[in-house]
Amino acid sequence: MTNPPEIFDRALLRARRQKSIPAFETVDYLLKHANEDIIDRLSVIMRDFPIALNLGAHLGDLSHRLKELASITEVYSVDSVFGMVERTPAPKLLADEELLPIAPESLDLVVSSLCLHFVNDLPGTLMQIRQCLKADGAFIAALLGGESLNELRHVFLMAEEELYGGASPRVAPFADVRDMGHLLQRAGFALPVTDRDVLKVRFNSATHLMKELQAMGASNVLTNRSRHHNTKALFKRANELYAEHYSDDDGRVYATFELIYLMGWAPHPDQQKPLRPGSGAVNLKDVFEK
Repeated sequence: MTNPPEIFDRALLRARRQKSIPAFETVDYLLKHANEDIIDRLSVIMRDFPIALNLGAHLGDLSHRLKELASITEVYSVDSVFGMVERTPAPKLLADEELLPIAPESLDLVVSSLCLHFVNDLPGTLMQIRQCLKADGAFIAALLGGESLNELRHVFLMAEEELYGGASPRVAPFADVRDMGHLLQRAGFALPVTDRDVLKVRFNSATHLMKELQAMGASNVLTNRSRHHNTKALFKRANELYAEHYSDDDGRVYATFELIYLMGWAPHPDQQKPLRPGSGAVNLKDVFEK
């Protein structure tokens, strides 16, 4: 069995997230938006989840929100950054999202908000989550999708090509929403559902955008990132190109963030099952010819 490629430098990611803690709550608007959607989705599920786990808990906002729900009895908070785990409500656990020390079939619910897009082995992580769930347990997650930061990716490609005659990767290759349903099925989830939400966020400049990404602990952690072309000339040209191609009439620039939402269930014999192909009682051809 081959190991998955190491797209992200996870040690660097942890170090940058640790460093981001003092300013994190000033730039956590995307996280709070995703948390709100996860809570909304849970609120319409008419069943109880006695034991829940918040995977990638950040500073604990979603854990606090989960504890307020009458359907949930206990919430465990898990994060790979010590400084963040310290600030989450108990019970809590310091653990790598790619290697979960959770007993099989011990949880009724797993949620994860804006964490899983930075794991190297997403199929393997989803499979571990599935194995942690009891039969008919639920999984709900939000992660960044492939359209996120397309503008920033584009201007850096143009700037590096112009200045150096070639480009290096600077924005992560986030998942495509069309692939996520297949990944849920591959991990063994039943009744998989995926959907997306696209947000446009405005900034005073591309420099302001990059500073906010840094404050989120979400700046470039690609393993094959360039170590050489991080010059003032590059960032100056990227800022100029961003203003030229992606600004509004008032001079402010915008950035796209695609949020992909996942939901799946651990299989259970009593769950609704899709009909077999060809088993329908009504021929659609007859309906449309009426």
